[in-house]
This record gives sequence, C-alpha cells and structure tokens, in this order.
Amino acid sequence: MSGSRRRFLVSGAAWLGGCSLLGRGEPTVITGGEGPTFIPEVPYFPTPEPVVDAMLRLARVGPEDLVYDLGCGDGRIVIAAAAKYGARGYGVEIDPAPLIRARYDAERAGVADRVRFERGDLFRTDLGPATVVTLYLFESLNRRLMPKLRSELRPGARVVSHKYGMGTEWPPDSVLSVGDATIYAWTIPGPRR
Repeated sequence: MSGSRRRFLVSGAAWLGGCSLLGRGEPTVITGGEGPTFIPEVPYFPTPEPVVDAMLRLARVGPEDLVYDLGCGDGRIVIAAAAKYGARGYGVEIDPAPLIRARYDAERAGVADRVRFERGDLFRTDLGPATVVTLYLFESLNRRLMPKLRSELRPGARVVSHKYGMGTEWPPDSVLSVGDATIYAWTIPGPRR
C-alpha cells in the first residue's frame, strides 16, 4: 500500500471516529429502530446560504411556523428557520452522514431545543403538522411527492423548492431567481366550494 493511500485511510478512519464524539446514536424512523443501508435518490448538494434565506423569506416563515425540510441534508434550512425567524423545525434525511453535521450545527447555533432531525423516508413522514415544507429534490421526486403534499398539508401551508418545480400539473404560485438559482413556491389552497 502506498504511503499516500495509507495516510488517506488513516485520516478517514480518524474522521469517522471523531464523528461518533459529536452526538448520540442515529434515530431511525424507517424501520422502527433498524438501520438498513439506503442509496438516496438525490445526491446531497447543500443549498447556498443566500438561497436558504430567499426560500424562507418567500415562504414568509415566522415564529408560529413549523418548517419541515424533506431531504434536509446538513439541516441548514431548518437551522436558519429557527435561528433567524424564530420558527420550529424538523428535518428528515435518508442518509445518516449529513445528520451528524445537522445536529452539531443546531447545537452551535443554539437552536437544538427548537429543531429535530431524524433519519427517515420522506414518503413515510407525516406532513400534517407542517406549516412550511422546503425541498431540494429532483423534479421527478417532487412530482411523486406532490399528491402527499396536497393531501396531508393544511390549507394555507406553504411549499418552497430550490431549483426544481412540480411540472405542469402543479404550476407554482411564484418563482424567484437568486443568482443562478430558481426558487418555486406554492400555497396549499383551501377546500373547493
């Protein structure tokens, strides 16, 4: 084994070992406690901070809101909603690795008492309590999620998505450009009369 490969493996093992010091074990809501390996449908790409702020402003997030981030990655949207807008938040992510960072960053931001992060399947997440749902998923996944959003969210709840819409079946109420990013927003309508 080459020296550079050995150093890489040793540093990787040290980093992983250090991660265990950052917090408790990983709660899993997929299988009631077992931690199977899943390959996420969407790779983890963090949302840039200016886009996070624009998404939360477009969704009119405030202290009365409960913000759900489906596919939350490192939790930056939920943490910003709590730290900057006084909201409560919940992030669900199928990949356990970014959740370590999410919990650590929530502690550092002083909002760990107002946010929660769990490993889980966004299609099995009960969206009923949410007043705002944020997304950074592919359009194909957004479209599969659309019926769940429409049926579980209460009238007036807001949905914002970074980069990808819902297709022609559910056109956005508003679209905002932030640099080279596009943000789509919807409000769940009230019952039809």
